[in-house]
Amino acid sequence: MSPKPEALSSAGQNPARPWLAIVGIGEDGRAGLPPAAQAALDGAEFVVGGARHLRLAQPLAAETLAWPSPLADAYPKILARRGRPTCVLATGDPFFHGVGAELARLVAPEEMACFPQASAFSLAAARLGWSLPECACVSLHGRALERIIPHLQPGARVLALSWDGSTPARLAALLAERGFGGSVLTVLEALGGPRERVRRAAAGAFDLTGVNPLDTVAVEVVAARHARVVTLAPGLDDSWFENDGQLTKAEIRALTLSALAPRAGELLWDVGAGAGSVGIEWRLRHPQNQALAIEERPDRAERIRRNARALGATEVEIVVGRAPEALAGLAPPDAVFIGGGLTDAGVFEAAWAALKPGGRLVANAVTVETEARLAALFARHGGRLRRIALSRAEPVGGMHGWRTAMPVTQWAATKP
Repeated sequence: MSPKPEALSSAGQNPARPWLAIVGIGEDGRAGLPPAAQAALDGAEFVVGGARHLRLAQPLAAETLAWPSPLADAYPKILARRGRPTCVLATGDPFFHGVGAELARLVAPEEMACFPQASAFSLAAARLGWSLPECACVSLHGRALERIIPHLQPGARVLALSWDGSTPARLAALLAERGFGGSVLTVLEALGGPRERVRRAAAGAFDLTGVNPLDTVAVEVVAARHARVVTLAPGLDDSWFENDGQLTKAEIRALTLSALAPRAGELLWDVGAGAGSVGIEWRLRHPQNQALAIEERPDRAERIRRNARALGATEVEIVVGRAPEALAGLAPPDAVFIGGGLTDAGVFEAAWAALKPGGRLVANAVTVETEARLAALFARHGGRLRRIALSRAEPVGGMHGWRTAMPVTQWAATKP
C-alpha cells in the first residue's frame, strides 16, 4: 500500500508528504501504468532508472539518471533531492527482489509512495498456470547460479530470475551435470510486452538460442535415480564434502546442528571450520541464515568455498585467519560452533564475549586435552555436556563387524 500523504513522520511531529515515488514499470511501458503512477512520474523533477526503464517511460521532461554501477552510487543523488518530487523506476514489483527494499533503508516509508506492478514471478506463474505459493522463487540476477541447488527437489517447480540471456543454457548444464537432465525448462522472455516469447526444452537437450536478456526460467524438476539431491535433514553424507580429514562427520554434524538450534535469519560463527560442513549446513537450514567460516589455512578456505558452491550455500562468508585474532570486528553471532582451536589461548573467551545474549555455543572435542578444557568450561558456565559414541558396520573378511569411531565430547551452553 502506498503511504498516505497525511501520515505522520517518524519523529511523530509534522505530517510527512511522500516526495519519492517508486514506480514499477513493465515491458508495456507507460501504457501499463495506472493513472496515479503516471501522475507521479510526470510530476517528478528527477527520474532514476535503468536505461531500459527510462526508454519505456518516455516521453520524460524531467532530469534523468541511469543507474550507475554499483547502484548505491546513485543513492546520495536521490537523497539530495529529499523534499522535491523524485521518481525511481524499477521492474515490476520494486519490493520483490527489487530496489525498493534498499531505498526503504534510507528513506522513511511515509516519505515514499510505491506503485508496484506484477512481478516477473507473478507473470510467469500466470502464463504457466502454476500456483505461485507452491513454487520456489529464486533470483539469479547478480547472484551465483549454484544458489538454485537446494531447491532442486524431485517434483518441485522453481521460478528463477535470470542474470542475462546466457542464464538458461548455463542452468540447463548445471541441472544435467547433477542428474536432473530430464527436467523441463520453460524460458519466458520479455514478459508483458510486445516481444514476449515462451519456449521449452529439456535440460539435457537444451538448444534454445537468442534468448532475450530479460528472461525468467521455470523449472519442472525431474530427478534421475543418481541425481544429487540436497536432502532436507541435517547430517548430509560425508561424501558431499571435499575434505582433508578435517570434517565433522555426518552423525556428529546432525547432533551438532541440533544443539546449535538454528533459527531463521541468525548468524553462525564456525570457528576452525575445516571443510566448512557445519556452517554450510547451518546456511541450508533457512534461506535467511548467515554463516561466517573462520579458517586459518588458505587451502582449506578455498575448499570451504568449493563445498559451499557445490551445495548451493553460496552466501557462506569465509574469513581467513587464526582465532582469536580473526574474530575481532566480526558481526556479533547468534550461535558459535568451535570445531578447532578450543585449547588455543583466548579463542573461547573472544567467541563467548562476542556471542549475543541468549546465543548458543557448541564445542566438540576428541582429544583428552580439549575434553579437559570442556569440563572446565562446563563447571564454570553450566550448559550440557555429553559424550557421543558411534560404531559403523564394516567388512571383516567376508563378513561384517562394528568399528568404533573416536568418541566425541560435546559441550553446549546458552549465554545468559
